[in-house]
Amino acid sequence: MNYFLNLDIDMKYFLILKLMLISKIVMSQIMLPAYQGVISKIPTVANIPCPGLATITDVDNNSYNTVLIGTQCWTKENLKVTKYSDGVIIIPLNATGGSTGTSSTWQNLTTGSYTIYGNESSTGANATNYGFLYNWYAAKGITTTGSTTYKNLCPLSWHVPTDAEWTNLSTYLGGESVAGGKMESTSSLWNAINTAADNSSGFSALPGGFRDFDGSFYFIRSYAFFWSATENDINLNPWTRYLDSNNGNVYSSSSFFKSVGAAVRCLKD
Repeated sequence: MNYFLNLDIDMKYFLILKLMLISKIVMSQIMLPAYQGVISKIPTVANIPCPGLATITDVDNNSYNTVLIGTQCWTKENLKVTKYSDGVIIIPLNATGGSTGTSSTWQNLTTGSYTIYGNESSTGANATNYGFLYNWYAAKGITTTGSTTYKNLCPLSWHVPTDAEWTNLSTYLGGESVAGGKMESTSSLWNAINTAADNSSGFSALPGGFRDFDGSFYFIRSYAFFWSATENDINLNPWTRYLDSNNGNVYSSSSFFKSVGAAVRCLKD
């Protein structure tokens, strides 16, 4: 047996193996940046409080939990404050109990007001679970008809989110077709079990319904409606976001009049 022939064959195998190993290393270095780029575009969703700010308090001393979603810091519960951040009282309508389900007064308001679903007491289950329903004038901070000087409904250093900020939220959560499911609480307060809902963002939306411009109440336990601070440039109705119990969508709409009552969430400045 030729020892040198075997050595030559072994060396050839060694060189082949070495070349294969070098090729794998080179390919990994080529592919790694692309892989990292893909991974960096996948949102990391986690139900965690805002750093150093797990709770905040409004001017009425109501406490709200916070949640960090992407770079945005949100309140986890709907607002239920009776004053603007400077202490000016928001005039309520049927918000301390009463039997007036429809009201011409409600639809004719042009300044901030709030109510509670079904005209329940401010200590009742609807207020406790879903917060208050504010007309858009309150969400915008309008205390005098036609005023362009606005008060702040949210606690100091917080604000009612703009339409663009709502869009940033849904985009971060994967787009409007799936973001709603990531925002909806899995609580039994929703009428039906929504298989698309997992609340993975921690936003914890609850179905508080809304008060229509004529004073009637609709869709509690089925839909969650939230104001933005932005008007549609075409019809001048405010932009809203809403979620329903049938799918994982979040819907953007400007079909509500300013006299409608909807929930408010606050966003850190």
